[in-house]
Amino acid sequence: MINPAELDLKEESVIRVSRVAKVTSRGKNFRFGALVVIGDGNGHVGIGQGKAGEVMSAINKAKEEAKQNIVKIHLVNKTIPHKIISRYSASQVMLKPASPGTGIIAGGPMRAVFETLGVQAVSYTHLTL
Repeated sequence: MINPAELDLKEESVIRVSRVAKVTSRGKNFRFGALVVIGDGNGHVGIGQGKAGEVMSAINKAKEEAKQNIVKIHLVNKTIPHKIISRYSASQVMLKPASPGTGIIAGGPMRAVFETLGVQAVSYTHLTL
């Protein structure tokens, strides 16, 4: 178990904020959900999701959950140590280590996770089945 108080969690990114409306007889009730990634830039990263009636409350809840879900990822020369292929349902992704200077070849949420993790060179590909 990793204690978040011992780490210098200086990097955080809000990946997504979504608004959900519940329609009732009195009108629409809006609630917000936030997805946040937090890390120290040195191999520790956590991701959390929070829901609340206001955007800032949802982000704060997501940050607290992310601090509880911190994991250590082994890095070699600021990249991942080997090629990884993972499959979930109909999606398949491939992560490959890259040489220094290549940068992060990924977009959107994966780029935010890699940046907070401290990875400086990696290639991400979404494979179709």
